[in-house]
Amino acid sequence: MGIATIFVLCSFAVGVTPSAVTLEADIPFLKLPLSKNASLECCYTAGGSPQKFVWVKSFRCVNVTIGPCTVKLSGHVSGVRHKSDRKHCGTLTMTSVQLNDTGLYQCWLYNSKVYSHGTYLHVYEPLEKKLNLSESTKNKILTVEGVLLFLCVLLPSAALFCKSKKLHELEKKKAQREEENIYQGLNLDDCCDQYDQIERSQARGPYEDVCNIMEEEEEIQLEKP
Repeated sequence: MGIATIFVLCSFAVGVTPSAVTLEADIPFLKLPLSKNASLECCYTAGGSPQKFVWVKSFRCVNVTIGPCTVKLSGHVSGVRHKSDRKHCGTLTMTSVQLNDTGLYQCWLYNSKVYSHGTYLHVYEPLEKKLNLSESTKNKILTVEGVLLFLCVLLPSAALFCKSKKLHELEKKKAQREEENIYQGLNLDDCCDQYDQIERSQARGPYEDVCNIMEEEEEIQLEKP
């Protein structure tokens, strides 16, 4: 009796519980420039009838998170719903987005009391081009930059090569001058006389030199008064 009662109560509880909802993956981030159109979508899967939901928005203002606040439909913002098998989706379309449209957009399901994963919409102001150049002009600028870069590499190398060549020539001239200075202080006549004396002394014997010395001494003595 007790087991049958518990079984009946559980069956009744399952019958009154709303069908389980499975949230589908949303686009996590969407970045758009000013005045573009944005299309956001949230989807869920449910076994029963489609649930009522509404779009909500959360945003930050001076380091404070505001929301979620209900998104009001207007000429600028519109929403539609569609179904495919057990998959239910809602699409939020915004035309000509502005900076204040930035924020996190989610679907709030009334029956299940859950939020969808949501999509963060970031609206930015694009930078204006200061110079409107054609592709041919850009190619010419790139070519000139390449030539200048080549010259910046070539010219210093050529200057360094010329400098090293001049230094080599100066060292060569310096060596030649040093050789000339070595022989500049010598007298060739004196060198020849000294060389002849050395040859004559080697040609004579040691005794001839002694006789010559004695003759010279006698001559010196006869010259004295």
